[in-house]
Amino acid sequence: MTEIVYHVVEHDGGWAYKVDGSFSETFPTHEAAHRAAARAAAEQRQPGETTGIVYEDAAGRWREELASGEDRPETSVDD
Repeated sequence: MTEIVYHVVEHDGGWAYKVDGSFSETFPTHEAAHRAAARAAAEQRQPGETTGIVYEDAAGRWREELASGEDRPETSVDD
């Protein structure tokens, strides 16, 4: 199973959470960024509908797959 870690970090004069190299918006306090990261992590774990997806892979080829709505990652928040 995939694990996604939300890292709370100082960013752009405030605090943000970072996932796989991407930053969230900036929050004024560490606590606010942590709450937002915890909320995003919880939403990431919620099951959804099984649906078809289309995406471009690293080689620039378009792929089609069936994504299970039950295949959700483990998530955590790291301060």
